[in-house]
Amino acid sequence: MKIKVVNSSGHPLPEYKTKGSAGLDLSAHLERPVELQPGEIKLVATGLFLELPLGYEAQVRPRSGWALKSGVTVLNSPGTIDADYRGEVGVILINHGSAAITVNNGDRIAQLVVAKHERVEWDTSNELSISERGAGGFGSTGI
Repeated sequence: MKIKVVNSSGHPLPEYKTKGSAGLDLSAHLERPVELQPGEIKLVATGLFLELPLGYEAQVRPRSGWALKSGVTVLNSPGTIDADYRGEVGVILINHGSAAITVNNGDRIAQLVVAKHERVEWDTSNELSISERGAGGFGSTGI
């Protein structure tokens, strides 16, 4: 699939690092380094603008290694970029770690996964069919 992209970052376009990768690494587009103190939240620009085809979304997800080693993650994970959004892709980072983290221009800060999605039409009803699980929710199927 081809996706139209405007890249104002000066960095190479996101790429898959392995043949089996689902996510493309997003890089920070910064004029100066950004420091994230423990518990701090910041929006980090990427310099990318996308034109996704209808029926697709782009999901912004954390980089697992960074989350494990430093406690930095994407706050609204996955963040959704809709097909009709034309603004800059930004990444909301939060530092759950115990030490300050510096984000530099060009650092890989998140992953982008493009996924097909369905649109629904509601079929209103007064009742739902019976299922084995029923209304059992959080933890109802065991630990």
